[in-house]
Amino acid sequence: MATMLVTGGSGFIGRNLCQLALSEGWQVIVLTRDAEAAAKRLPPSIKLIERLADLEADIAIQAVVNLAGKPLAEGRWTRARKRSFIDSRIAVTQQLYDYFSGRTAKPKVIISGSAVGYYGPGKMPVDEMVAGRDGFSHRLCRDWEASAGQFANLGCRVCCLRTGIVLGAEGALAKMLPAFKLALGGPMGTGKQWMSWIHIEDMARVIMYCILKDDIVGAVNATAPNPVTNQQFSKALGASLGRPAIFTMPALIVKLMFGEMGDELLLQGQSVLPKKLKDSGFDFKYARIDPALSQLLG
Repeated sequence: MATMLVTGGSGFIGRNLCQLALSEGWQVIVLTRDAEAAAKRLPPSIKLIERLADLEADIAIQAVVNLAGKPLAEGRWTRARKRSFIDSRIAVTQQLYDYFSGRTAKPKVIISGSAVGYYGPGKMPVDEMVAGRDGFSHRLCRDWEASAGQFANLGCRVCCLRTGIVLGAEGALAKMLPAFKLALGGPMGTGKQWMSWIHIEDMARVIMYCILKDDIVGAVNATAPNPVTNQQFSKALGASLGRPAIFTMPALIVKLMFGEMGDELLLQGQSVLPKKLKDSGFDFKYARIDPALSQLLG
């Protein structure tokens, strides 16, 4: 039985990944700050540890999936909050690297988080070969990926998942639903900004695919192949709920409410294409927004 070590395993993406990994016969170990709390959110067959030192020396870890990181869209980006974004990503990744540097048996593959924010704002479609534009999100993702890249020095294959908006029962979609159910939802700003998204089921499948596919390495865009504008997304979400989506939130209000976070994450966007996944043969179960929302809300 192959063994997977997951950080961020009790989060939205992590829990779905753990369930899929268990169903495919993996032994799953989750590194968590609070094992008691994580036990309430994860299946009992998952082993929980609070320190890397708690890993038995004779357990061989074939795959490490590093999803730890505080959510970026929880509020305004203060200096302290930005520091916490960095520490919760890069510092944890560095701890993993330092730990496995001292172990004789190295993981075969490292799957590390990143985000489409790496690319910065833009109107033209981008794939993994495009360089990012400067901004806090870009610098955070760039440094996070560089930290994970150190594992190549240990002979590990490294994949950095540049993830879009993950649609599921939690996360961004859950926060939008109350307003849209009351017919008070709609586009933000011009509504022309691109939204690169992925269904939670496909997100977990992408991670497992990258673990098993030996020829995939480096940056991987974890996004559905058909991004939509914010206006198109709002229309599709309203239609799925049988509600109009006509209440636009002006850009000025978004900036006043959310500051830099609102500008980078809500008013700007990227049209990100999963070229590497498509070229390697990955089959998205939810490639278009209407079926994805229908499945999630039906």
